[in-house]
Amino acid sequence: NDIQSSEHKKGSESGPLGSTDFLKLKALSDGPPKELKIRLIKVESGDRETFIASEVEEKRIPLEEISIKNTASEIIRSCKGARVKGKFRESYLLPAFSVKPIMTSEEPIPREKLNPPTPSIYLESKRDAFSPVLLQFCTDPKNPVTVIRGLAGSLRLNLGLFSTKSLVEANAEQAVEVRTQVQQPADENWDPSGTGQTWPCESSRSHTTIAKYAQYQASSFQESLQEEDEDDEKEKKPSNCSDNPSKESSKEIGKIIKFGTNIDLSDPKRWKPQLQELQKLPAFMRVASSGNMLSHVGHTILGMNTVQLYMKVPGSRTPGHQENNNFCSVNINIGPGDCEWFSVHENYWHAINDFCEKHGVDYLTGSWWPVLEDLYNANIPVYRFIQRPGDLVWINAGTVHWVQAVGWCNNIAWNVGPLNAYQYQLALERFEWNEVKKVKSIVPMIHVSWNVARTVKITDPDTYKMIKHCLLQSMKHIQILRDQLVAEGKKISYQSRVKDEPAYYCNECDVEVFNLLFVTSENNNRKTYVVHCEDCARQRSPNLTNVVVLEQYRIEELMNTFDSFNLVSRDLPLLLPCQTYAQYPGVPSISYKLRVHLPPETKLVVS
Repeated sequence: NDIQSSEHKKGSESGPLGSTDFLKLKALSDGPPKELKIRLIKVESGDRETFIASEVEEKRIPLEEISIKNTASEIIRSCKGARVKGKFRESYLLPAFSVKPIMTSEEPIPREKLNPPTPSIYLESKRDAFSPVLLQFCTDPKNPVTVIRGLAGSLRLNLGLFSTKSLVEANAEQAVEVRTQVQQPADENWDPSGTGQTWPCESSRSHTTIAKYAQYQASSFQESLQEEDEDDEKEKKPSNCSDNPSKESSKEIGKIIKFGTNIDLSDPKRWKPQLQELQKLPAFMRVASSGNMLSHVGHTILGMNTVQLYMKVPGSRTPGHQENNNFCSVNINIGPGDCEWFSVHENYWHAINDFCEKHGVDYLTGSWWPVLEDLYNANIPVYRFIQRPGDLVWINAGTVHWVQAVGWCNNIAWNVGPLNAYQYQLALERFEWNEVKKVKSIVPMIHVSWNVARTVKITDPDTYKMIKHCLLQSMKHIQILRDQLVAEGKKISYQSRVKDEPAYYCNECDVEVFNLLFVTSENNNRKTYVVHCEDCARQRSPNLTNVVVLEQYRIEELMNTFDSFNLVSRDLPLLLPCQTYAQYPGVPSISYKLRVHLPPETKLVVS
C-alpha cells in the first residue's frame, strides 16, 4: 500500500502521485460548478415582445427514495440536501435484486442422496467446447461444480508443456512455495495424536525451486516403486500368526510429504508457449477475456488473473476454501496421476463456517479439512469425484471445495469472473463480509464495477441492476463524505489516476479505498506515502491533521459514467430453460433445450 513518489520529471508517468509535492496541489471547489437554471418566458404586449427571467426550482428527492432509475444529478442533489450524522454506511447490495437459488428443504435429504452425482460433460469435438450450452451449464447457479472430461483431447491441448520435465527446462530456478503435510486418506483428517478426526489441517511453509521440487517428486515416485516391490516379496513369504500385532485404539500417523504450490506462471516471456496453449480454451474459461470481470481490474492479481501451477505427490492437500471473493475457478490436471475433489454448494457455506468456529479454526484465513460425517449429519450434500489427466474442473461462484492428489501430478489453475448476476452478487457479498471480518478482498470490487460500467455492454437485466445499484451506492458514499470533509474545512486535492495504477487498500485494515484517498507520509519521509480509509485516518488524527485527501475522479466523471451505463437490448437468447426438476430435495438441477444449430453427431453427455 506504499505509494512511491518519483524524482522523474514526467509526473503523469512516474507513478500514482506524480513528482509534484501533493501537499501543494490545488484544492477543488465544492463539487461540480454551481449553476442557476433560468427559464425565459415570452410576454407579448401589443406589438412588443419582452422576456421575463424565471428561476427554475429543481425538486430535491429525499435520499431514501433515490434508486437506479434516477439521474446522477438527482442523486448528487439528494446527497447535498441530506443531513447524515457520522459515517454513511449502506450496503452495495439490494436484497430485492438477489438471484441466488432457493435450496433449503424442510425434509432431511436421504443418506444415499448426500453424495449426489457430479455433473460430468463428455466433449466429443472442438465444436462442443465452444457451444453456448457449455457456458450456460457451467455458470448455472444450481450447478456448484462441473467436470469436463477429456477437454485436453477434444481441444488438442499440449499438456506436455506443463509436465515436470518441460517446467524444469523452461525455468528451473523459479520459486516454489512448499507445504509440508501428513499423508492420510482423502476422506479422513486425524488429529496429531491419531486418536480422532478433526477439522484443523495445519501445514508448515517453506520455499524451494522447480528443479529441486522436481527431484523430490521423482525420488518420491522411485521410492514408491521400491516399496511396492518389497511388499510383493513379503506377500510371497508365508505369514507367521504370532507376528500380527493387536489393533491399536489410535491410528498410526502417515508419512510426511511435501506439496509444491502457488508457482507463478504469469511472466509472458518465460512461459510464452504455455500461456499461448491456453488460448485454445473457450473464451469463458480463458485467463483473460472481455466477459471476465478479472480482465477489468486493470492490474495483475497473481493466481487470479494469472496462471498458477501446483506440483504434487500422493496425499498433497489443498484444504477447504471458497475462491477469493467467491470467483469461479478453472483447474486442469496435467497428470500423470489423478486428483480427488470434494465440493459443496455455496448455499451451505454458513454451516461450514459454523463448524470451523466450533473447531477453533478461521473459515476465511485458516486451514481446515471437513469431517465428512459432520457434513452428512448436518444434511449437507457433498459432491465427490476423480479428476483424471486432461480433465478440466469448473468451480462455480462460491462453491466450497477441497482437493487431494491420488497420484503424482501437476495442476494448473486460475480464476474467472463471468459477468452474470450470480457471480457478481456473490463477489459483492464476500466483499462486504470480508470488511466485517477485517480480511482483504483480493478483488477491488468497487473499482472493478466502475471499470465494467465504463467498458462493457451489459445485456442481462439482473446483472445490470446489481452493477447500477453498486455505482449508485458508491456515488452516495463519495458525495456525502466529500460534503462532510468540505464542511470541516478540509482541502481536497485532485490527482487523476495514471495508466496501470492499482486499486488502493487501507494500510491498516485492508479495506478497499476508492476515489477519496486519505494519505500520510511515512515517518515524515516525503518520498513514501501511505493510503488509509477515513476511519483509520481519523484514528491516527481525529481532525485529519497531516492527512492529505486526494480525489482520483472528478465527480462529473463518475456522474457521466453512471448516466451512460444503460442496459443494452439483445436478440432472443439462444438458450431457454425447458424443464426444472429436483434430483433430490434441496439440490435441484436444470436441463436446457439446445437452440443453436449443431451438426447431428454433436452430443453433450451429462452424467
